[in-house]
Amino acid sequence: MRRLPAVQPSRTELAGDLMERFAHRTGLSGGVQRRYLWTDAFAVCNFLALARATGEALWSERARQLVHDVHHVLGRHRPDDARSGWISGLADDDGERHPTAGGLRIGKKLRERAPDEPGDDRLEWDRDGQYFHYLTKWMHALDQMARATGDATCARQAHELARRAHDAFAWRPRAGARSRIYWKCSIDLSRPQVPSMGQHDALDGFVTCLQLDAGVTGVRADLADVATDFATMLPGTTLASADPLGIGGVLADAWRVRQLARTGTVAVDDRLVELLLASAVAGLEAYAADCDPEAPAARRLALRELGLAIGLEAAARLGRDPDAGRGALAAWLSRLATFAELGESITRFWSEPGHRANETWREHEDIDEVMLATALLPDGFLDLATPHAAPA
Repeated sequence: MRRLPAVQPSRTELAGDLMERFAHRTGLSGGVQRRYLWTDAFAVCNFLALARATGEALWSERARQLVHDVHHVLGRHRPDDARSGWISGLADDDGERHPTAGGLRIGKKLRERAPDEPGDDRLEWDRDGQYFHYLTKWMHALDQMARATGDATCARQAHELARRAHDAFAWRPRAGARSRIYWKCSIDLSRPQVPSMGQHDALDGFVTCLQLDAGVTGVRADLADVATDFATMLPGTTLASADPLGIGGVLADAWRVRQLARTGTVAVDDRLVELLLASAVAGLEAYAADCDPEAPAARRLALRELGLAIGLEAAARLGRDPDAGRGALAAWLSRLATFAELGESITRFWSEPGHRANETWREHEDIDEVMLATALLPDGFLDLATPHAAPA
């Protein structure tokens, strides 16, 4: 008897399966909570995308539950910390109303480094604390939630987080100098843990503040001064990187800027988009010269590759924008189009179950599966939802 070929799941079906597994594995649908801010930010966006794609209310409820759980786990001190309660120091009732007032923990396995403990670069990767670039991802997730639902509470929490993150992470090396951003701070934001500045932190801060101020109707735009400070950090900053995750982030930011400019809600011209596309092309050319597309799955880092695939999809969406097809933007988009197959091949590769059956994937299963779901169904992360009016 002839065996019929197996029916391959659609991209939406596979994304849904990945996100349902994530929900059960990390305690979102009951059990022990395992929260990690970067992963959870993408997961909120994925749940919103699944809700739109399927019309099933379950996914919207998953997004709401995840926002609640992140705030109640990562907005509070660790169970193994001598401190307790909200990391902002607010009393319980005030903390419930303002869960992002003190920022949000990363969710790393190890406790943060104590003030009198010597630094260890290797251990620091596994220690808790707060990352600026994780906070901007959560701001984006809260804004997408607010835009999709009209939930003014999420919008206000995103604004509050943006203000607190700027005040804690931005600093001036001397009077009159341009601000810089600490890469990592302590859980209570009282001190830097890693004082160096992430390559794209100022860019992410600037674009995210513009996005928040153009969000839900009825929530006051109050981040212009914060956005301006982030903008002063950009001139002279090298944005080109051969890191695939970094390239993907730059392309996603370019698409966010283009969407904001298209709505007329923010005054950003195409020169910034051109800079971002030029930086991405330079990074892609360096990455393509070095990467080995035939390398086995166990020697590849899915998170970073999938970040690039998501960014290349953002570039494709930019290329379909009729207003972006002119002048210098068109030239850069034409060069980016030559890398489109690279992004598609990455998503196809990691969609194969056999490529996910190795220790490297399993070691980072939560973040890898969520990023794969985003690459399969990127609307929730890449496309800024049309803002709903906040309820009166």
